[in-house]
Amino acid sequence: MKKVTMQQIADYLGVSKFVVSKALSGKGGVSESTRNRVIQAASQLGYFSKKNTYMKNQPLTKNSSFTPREKSVIILMPNTRFQTKDSLYWGKILEGISERLEAKGLGMVIVSESRVDHFINVLNPEGILGMIGVGQIDSSLLLEVHRLGIPMVLVDHEDSLIPTDTVFANNGDSVARLCNHLIGLGHTRIQFLGNVEFSRSFRDRWYGFRTVLEENGLETPSLNDPMLMLRGVDTGQFVPDFEAWILAHKKAHQMPTALVCANDSIALRVLEVLKNNEIDVPYEISVTGFDNIDDASRSEPTLTTVHVSKEAMGRRAVQKLIERISYPDQALEKILVAAELVHRDSTASISRI
Repeated sequence: MKKVTMQQIADYLGVSKFVVSKALSGKGGVSESTRNRVIQAASQLGYFSKKNTYMKNQPLTKNSSFTPREKSVIILMPNTRFQTKDSLYWGKILEGISERLEAKGLGMVIVSESRVDHFINVLNPEGILGMIGVGQIDSSLLLEVHRLGIPMVLVDHEDSLIPTDTVFANNGDSVARLCNHLIGLGHTRIQFLGNVEFSRSFRDRWYGFRTVLEENGLETPSLNDPMLMLRGVDTGQFVPDFEAWILAHKKAHQMPTALVCANDSIALRVLEVLKNNEIDVPYEISVTGFDNIDDASRSEPTLTTVHVSKEAMGRRAVQKLIERISYPDQALEKILVAAELVHRDSTASISRI
């Protein structure tokens, strides 16, 4: 099979080679829709396949030894506004990665660059052992890493265009246990809050929620429910929409008895809205989160949530990356790290409501 060229992609789409080059490099000058079309076509035609790689890492052997200066792992965290080392969630994952890399005597280079052309400039393939991507990462960046032949593992993210190892919390099963707990407390009007298109984790949590409600014969929100497509779940932009929604349901005497929030950040903002509108938690409505960030234990009331071992996810990503380098032909894996329920004061039995 011959190497796929930019000209072939251009001919396939009916655009110029210049447009394809700009789109694949992440540079400006092309619209978002055009860039996505080019990336999709490039993937379909095999531009990012192994046949098109132009650099290949050497597998590790038992006798391999590296110093931080000789071999480092890139940690790609491009969403710098929210995915930072100081984050209550992402920072813990980074701690786990750093701890395991240090134990292996490997260096770590954190990269926050989101443009492909700038990202390529910071790469030194000769000194790179592999890459761990943390959180949301644009397809164009991942595709370029794949084309370079750099082994990579993604944490809390996956991309349909890129076959790679991934590490997630066990989102679906954990939310299923959480919902079964609420049902055991007598709740039958349970609402999911989040954006099911925001991330794979949110979508898996929604699937776990929906499965349990269906199994128990309870009504589930339809996919056009606005509470499943909240705007700005990472910024708090959704707050006015949620406030209007909950007040309308309260006025109509149709308020749910429990809210299952896609993560703790959403849940903590929901608690504030309910408090400001004198809706008592948990005696009028129960609220749950997911992740067990530090602030979940400091809220008023304290938040019932799902504890994710964030450091363990980071450590497991490093372990998987080293396995991938040592055994490049092994089947790809989606690793699920177990999570557990944390019962606090934001939930109560229906008999108390």
